[in-house]
Amino acid sequence: MTARLATFTQGGTLKYGAVTDDGIVDLSARYGGDYPTLREAIAHHALQRLIDAAANQPADFALDDVTLRPPIPSPEKIICIGVNYPDRNAEYKDGQDAPKFPSMFMRTPRSFVGHGAPLVRPKASTQLDYEGEVVLVIGKAGRHIAERDALDHIAALTLCNEGTIRDWVRHAKFNVTQGKNFDSTGSLGPWIVPYTDESQIADIRLTTHVNGELRQDDRTSRLMFGFRYLLSYISTFTTLVPGDVIVTGTPTGAGARFDPPRYLVPGDVIEIEADGIGTLRNGVIDEE
Repeated sequence: MTARLATFTQGGTLKYGAVTDDGIVDLSARYGGDYPTLREAIAHHALQRLIDAAANQPADFALDDVTLRPPIPSPEKIICIGVNYPDRNAEYKDGQDAPKFPSMFMRTPRSFVGHGAPLVRPKASTQLDYEGEVVLVIGKAGRHIAERDALDHIAALTLCNEGTIRDWVRHAKFNVTQGKNFDSTGSLGPWIVPYTDESQIADIRLTTHVNGELRQDDRTSRLMFGFRYLLSYISTFTTLVPGDVIVTGTPTGAGARFDPPRYLVPGDVIEIEADGIGTLRNGVIDEE
């Protein structure tokens, strides 16, 4: 079975552990002094130590008895890549050629919930949309990283529903920040899967289902800007540090691209699934 490490709350306390067929082995109870969160475990290159410690251990909690949270608490940076699958560029119908460089923007941790928690459609808009994405979690710091060395800086993989408020990404002339950062409009998780080698990420199938209907379906082998290039390019302008989250782009098929658009409404269930990582599932509720 693929090794899986999750951040969760139980009894009001933030914890982390290994996800097994039987539940969660509470590793924070054993290693919290060394690594308060998975972010510190990543910084100390200790993911394998945690996985080994959980082997053959009984689960401390059933999955139903905990609340999963975004796997990396308080990452220094959440960097999101826009328009990174070839069919996405055509969706914009602006007649422009494929971009020379990747588009990107930052998101705040507060804009994300964990697996199983509802996305919140805000009072300000009914245009809540989904975007399924594969996520790279940085494990080794670096600046001006060469493409040949870039994958050495990945610690783990996870998934993102990069939920977007569509009319708010058009409020200004150039930026999309507002529409990408409403509280609790996206999700990360359900856990992290440690990175092993390039074959693990070279051709991941990524799908999004809404209420069981397939909406997005593509493969990472088709990315316009591959993982090596993205890490090299990003590290040109910022130092990547352990626990940074890189959200790598969404395939065609988001709700805004239908005619008429098919935005999310309360009661919808969105499932983002990727080979070798898992399924990130969230419902939708209205903001109180």
